[in-house]
Amino acid sequence: MKNNTAIVLLSGGLDSLVSLDIAAKKFDIKLLLTFNYGQKAFKEEFDASLNIAKFYNIPHATIELPFLKEITNNALTDNKNNNLDDFSSVWIPNRNGLFLNIAASYCDKFGYDYIVFGANKKEAEQFSDNSEEFIEKCNVFFQYSTLKQPKVFAPCLYFDKIEIINYAIENNVPLEFIKSCYDSKSNTNKKHCGKCMSCKLLKEALEKSKKPELVKELF
Repeated sequence: MKNNTAIVLLSGGLDSLVSLDIAAKKFDIKLLLTFNYGQKAFKEEFDASLNIAKFYNIPHATIELPFLKEITNNALTDNKNNNLDDFSSVWIPNRNGLFLNIAASYCDKFGYDYIVFGANKKEAEQFSDNSEEFIEKCNVFFQYSTLKQPKVFAPCLYFDKIEIINYAIENNVPLEFIKSCYDSKSNTNKKHCGKCMSCKLLKEALEKSKKPELVKELF
């Protein structure tokens, strides 16, 4: 499969980093895409993504989507909404659908075969756009919306957070680069906040992983 080309959706967080590492062993990764939709933690996510791109020596690009902030009401983009530990507050309708469709356009233009996406078992329990069904529908849709007909590859789809972290530990994935935190204020000490939904999932999994001491490094 190494001769097959791919594009990776890279947020700078744990799931997209591990998905990238797994995919890099299977595909020829041509591009890493990061999206700026007005999220409060974009700078931290961008810095993390840039460090990851340099580590893997893969070209990186940022897509600006300012309209997404304008048409949604959520804690990820609204400076007045700090309810970062509630599912309904961090849900952005069709975000992953939009990201994947943009990536599919790149695939059509440059002939890429796969779109690597950091969906995982844990988040699929609450976010339907992380589910196996969602990915299957995307693959069907791309048969009609593109000439290249790329496939979505989600290597962590059946992994929970602990399994994702343990993979990273066992394969020397650079966890020191990740930024999985929704709260940009936490960047003042370069640590994760430990309070938002994303941080709580990460911290809980780290504590149960093969290297629980990572909690002190990231939080």
